[in-house]
Amino acid sequence: MPMVAVSGKGVIKDYNSFRAVDNIDFEIFKGECYGFLGPNGAGKTSVMRMIHCFMLPTAGEIKVFGLDVTKEPSRIKSRLGVMPQEDNLDVDLSVLENLIVYARYFDIPKKISRPHAMQLLELIGLNDKANVNITKLSGGMKRRLLLARALINNPELLILDEPTVGLDPHSRHLVWESLKKLKSKGMTLILTTHYMEEAQMICDHVAIMDSGKIIVIDTPANLMKIYGGNLEDVYLKLTGRHLES
Repeated sequence: MPMVAVSGKGVIKDYNSFRAVDNIDFEIFKGECYGFLGPNGAGKTSVMRMIHCFMLPTAGEIKVFGLDVTKEPSRIKSRLGVMPQEDNLDVDLSVLENLIVYARYFDIPKKISRPHAMQLLELIGLNDKANVNITKLSGGMKRRLLLARALINNPELLILDEPTVGLDPHSRHLVWESLKKLKSKGMTLILTTHYMEEAQMICDHVAIMDSGKIIVIDTPANLMKIYGGNLEDVYLKLTGRHLES
């Protein structure tokens, strides 16, 4: 029986009178890639922020490695890597310096963080950009650097919020290949996306969300077998509307 890395039971998140996440349940197993799929406003990012202890659920329970997010957030955060949707890299630093400085938040000394950072830059194909200032990078390069930064503390669980948003197809595939390598090494990945091709490529299980609710949880292959077509077709059949709407 696979080990549960993250679980949610009856999870609700309200912003004043607006219910962003509406009583959802989920289980994410160690070593898998799990995707929360749906359009903007579906509740995906709110779920991710509760998992990595950025904000608390209004009701219900979320556990990460068996630890309650409301009671032991510090212990959880030390074991996570988070790749945010927004670009929050330090524009005053070089590519390599961004990783080394970030490592200080985890009390990782420079003699350890520097060689590790170079290994991560090789993983994402930016080792030749180590001494380049952030402002000289393309959007795709910045997304890949955010991925490397999320890995600087050797996390057991990697959380990725729209990891390839706004990228051209070539850059998107480079990120996918990096994620596949991490999954092959046994890392647990959780991502949000509205790119159904992305989920088909790398996710073991997906939870399709709409209006704060989880409509269905299954493997991409099973969903496509049951409903026909690709995952975007599945979404249309389940919700009655196109993903972009």
